[in-house]
Amino acid sequence: MMSKNIGKQFIQGQRVAEHAASLESINATDYQPTGYIFSQASLNEVDLAAKAAHQAFLTYQNTSHEQRALFLDEIAIQIEGLGAELQEVAALETGLPLARLQGETARVTGQLRLFAELLRRGDVLGARIDTALPDRKPLPRVDLRQYKVGVGPVAVFGASNFPLAFSTAGGDTVAALAAGCSVVFKAHSGHMATAELVAQAIEKAIEICNMPRGTFNMIFGARVGANLVEHPLIQAAGFTGSLEGGMALFRLAQNRTQPIPFFAEMSSVNPVVVLPDALNARAEKIAQDTVASFNMGCGQFCTKPGLIIGIKSVEFDRFVEALIDSTRSAAPQVMLNRGTLKSYYQGIQNLVDASGFEHIASGLAPEMASQAQAHLFKADSSLLLKGHALLQHEVFGPMSVVVSVETKAELLQGLNALGGQLTATIIGDDSDLAEAADLLQTLTRKAGRVLFNGYPTGVEVCDAMVHGGPFPATSDARGTSVGTGAIDRFLRPVCYQNTPQALLPDALKDTNPLNIHRLINGQFTKNAI
Repeated sequence: MMSKNIGKQFIQGQRVAEHAASLESINATDYQPTGYIFSQASLNEVDLAAKAAHQAFLTYQNTSHEQRALFLDEIAIQIEGLGAELQEVAALETGLPLARLQGETARVTGQLRLFAELLRRGDVLGARIDTALPDRKPLPRVDLRQYKVGVGPVAVFGASNFPLAFSTAGGDTVAALAAGCSVVFKAHSGHMATAELVAQAIEKAIEICNMPRGTFNMIFGARVGANLVEHPLIQAAGFTGSLEGGMALFRLAQNRTQPIPFFAEMSSVNPVVVLPDALNARAEKIAQDTVASFNMGCGQFCTKPGLIIGIKSVEFDRFVEALIDSTRSAAPQVMLNRGTLKSYYQGIQNLVDASGFEHIASGLAPEMASQAQAHLFKADSSLLLKGHALLQHEVFGPMSVVVSVETKAELLQGLNALGGQLTATIIGDDSDLAEAADLLQTLTRKAGRVLFNGYPTGVEVCDAMVHGGPFPATSDARGTSVGTGAIDRFLRPVCYQNTPQALLPDALKDTNPLNIHRLINGQFTKNAI
């Protein structure tokens, strides 16, 4: 078992603590200390971590894709080597069930191996070559060759709701390491002991793979996130959390002497649109599945459907009654921490107090102080049409709001009034979908992922996935934080002009020693030049 008096930062392969251990890991179920204690990072330790990452980057950026792939594979092996202790500690700190955390562990290790495969495939290099045309008229063309390199040291913030998949060795960290960037990780205060275990696994992999010390660094504590983003050696940052926290850090990133990319996943209500013929055929089933989705994981998924919209009809009324019945039978669940539970109930109270909202169902009553009760609200259609702020604001927890509109034109108007989303879902039968082209066009403008006849909770880690979207879902809709496309956030293109073959990176040499597909004079090929 891990020692219960940790209290130190991970900096350049060493454990450092200028302050005495004072940050307590808390049991999510009974709010009692778990016994794991950590030290608050000092400003000097933030500086040391950023400098260590910078120094490591100077070497790490030159490692081959195969070396990085082996490194990611080894991290996966070391995490698997932690065994059941990892899930047990995570369950203690978050209240999440062991089965969920076992699945999350598999997602982490699978993600590491997926990025290793991406590196071996080579397409992430984005190699483009336009060979010289010395005889071109009226002007000759020089030899131009482009590929992508890591941006530099990256700051990564652990998320509260995924102690593994969006945390220490989660998507942002893996994407940065795959890109050839070193990392300074800010551990989330809700699961510090879990972060400690995973960081130890990463450190072992660094040693085994002979990677530079400082390739990965981790700091604990509050109030240091801003200092990390502002540090001049940090060249990009990844964040998952609240709109308020994300925007505060985004502004710091943009107001630096050298502004940096800041990729924040923040707030989304993930609308679900239910169409008439589908409701006529299976209203009760759709209602059961919708409630199961917004109650899954105690509603603590960033893709939770927080807004359910349909056109007024007898079938829609029957659907709402089925939503009410399913909500009333929803069991209470432990939330991640006391602060999350408090914010959830404040969000519920805001809706209770607001004009135009009606509380129509509650789930089974909590049995413990750490549990959240499910809730369902109904809102006037006029609020949707006007883009009311409370219909735009994510309430993190097991709740949703249902709205009925008079016509399809109002449906489109209401969707256009919404801000950007991570997901948007259409539930419809074939007859509905035959008339849904304008609906899809509207949702494509609004969301990073559009689903048909499914539910947004559950995000596949693969090449095609997009987990992002227009503001306020994210601070930059051009990226994704899930899937292999996440690596692009931490890469930048470089062009070499008339560069001698001996000095070119392997990806751009005439002989194509990496045997990768390249765009050569407008044609994709593996051929040498």
